[in-house]
Amino acid sequence: MRQAEADLDLSRSAMEDEHYEWACFAAQQAAEKAAKAVHFHFGQEAWGHSVTELLDALRDRGVDVENALLDRGRALDKLYIPSRYPNGLPSGAPADYFTRAEAEEAIRHGEAVLAFCRRILSRPPGPGLPA
Repeated sequence: MRQAEADLDLSRSAMEDEHYEWACFAAQQAAEKAAKAVHFHFGQEAWGHSVTELLDALRDRGVDVENALLDRGRALDKLYIPSRYPNGLPSGAPADYFTRAEAEEAIRHGEAVLAFCRRILSRPPGPGLPA
């Protein structure tokens, strides 16, 4: 979870430095790592890069993951490839496409996922732990 927090801080710094593509990617990474931290909290392995799938899989543990949070995960998942790779967009570099508004939105989504994960991690692990 510490790395998730660090990635979210990096996201904010990248946005302030006008590296909006990296702000978006770091926000996605923060959410991914936070969701994985919750899985580890339950003693589970967590693989993959989809925030949506990582959050949805927590439902198997009885965690109440609201659909609105899954929607935030979906928005972040859409940033995973095109924020880093020039061939993820029609042409040009990611730096040419991403905006401050998109970075701000990604950070808000990341903050929401991290807040949710912090709440889960603040409780002792156990089966059926509700959010």
